[in-house]
Amino acid sequence: MSITDPAAFDSAAYRRALGGFATGVCVVTAHTPDGPYGITVNSFTSVSLNPPLVLWCLDRSSDRHDAFAGAERFAIHMLPVEDREMSDRFAWGVCRLSSDEFDSSSAEPPRLKNALTRLDCLATERIVMGDHSTIVGAVTAFETRAGAGLTYFRGRYGVAEEPGA
Repeated sequence: MSITDPAAFDSAAYRRALGGFATGVCVVTAHTPDGPYGITVNSFTSVSLNPPLVLWCLDRSSDRHDAFAGAERFAIHMLPVEDREMSDRFAWGVCRLSSDEFDSSSAEPPRLKNALTRLDCLATERIVMGDHSTIVGAVTAFETRAGAGLTYFRGRYGVAEEPGA
């Protein structure tokens, strides 16, 4: 499909085309003025190893946009396959974390208890690009463990098996 005519652009078809790229599923958490929040994202990528930088994108029309775009610290959690319900909840449901869902004994962002990988980040840049904000973070700490990862492809969940498992 050509997109040279903006009036004829089919954003739904474009969204389906982008769904042809399999991604991991992440939940970003942050302390906000309304308490500890989470949001599901699949627009996550590593930017640099030295210094360690990552980015993720946030829809500017999201009711959680301002809370996350304004957070100085956030954590990115790569979800294990068994956390599909958590992914759904933070994508479309209640975004406030309950005290039994996370560990947060310091100024660090809320840390989900079951993540395959967690990256604690300090926001370094916020860039408005089209209908999204791109949030760049400097990784300040991380933890990782073995396990099968939750994936998303063409609108459906899947699994990325642990290599050698």
